[in-house]
Amino acid sequence: MSIFEVVMLICFASAWPFSIYKSYKSKQTAGKSLLFMYTIEVGYIAGLLHKYFYNMDGVFYLYLFNFCLVLIDIALYYRNVAIGKKKKIEI
Repeated sequence: MSIFEVVMLICFASAWPFSIYKSYKSKQTAGKSLLFMYTIEVGYIAGLLHKYFYNMDGVFYLYLFNFCLVLIDIALYYRNVAIGKKKKIEI
């Protein structure tokens, strides 16, 4: 287990709740990049697979936690797209 990897994942994990909160409250997709979020997810999947196949340790769960946080933000993105479409129809 590398302390640098742990610190990196903790720093990333501390940033995602702010993004999730902003997505939830604003109900808009402005300032969000779906491609970016999916790219981050692919990176976390690669980290999870590496840990699983080559170096299983506690950092696996940090990757999994971060993956879940980004997945929540992606789900909120799709929710906000639906809200935006509904608002356009109502107007």
